Amino acid sequence: MVTTLDKFAIGQHGVVQSVGGEGKIKRRLFDMGITPGAEVLLRKRAPLGDPLEITVRGYELTLRITEAQCVTLEVRQ
Repeated sequence: MVTTLDKFAIGQHGVVQSVGGEGKIKRRLFDMGITPGAEVLLRKRAPLGDPLEITVRGYELTLRITEAQCVTLEVRQ
């Protein structure tokens, strides 16, 4: 199943398929290590849903919902 990172449930794993967005957002995501083939784990959501905390390439990263909507992943069990 393919979906965007903002729709993940806590504890769900996925592999990045593509990164969209405008120039600055896309470049920022790439600079943080969110590239095609990277494995991502959704660790936490803030009480109001924004931001999200993920683990990617062995470190924790916090993303806003608008950034997470640009990341398309294949869900892993």
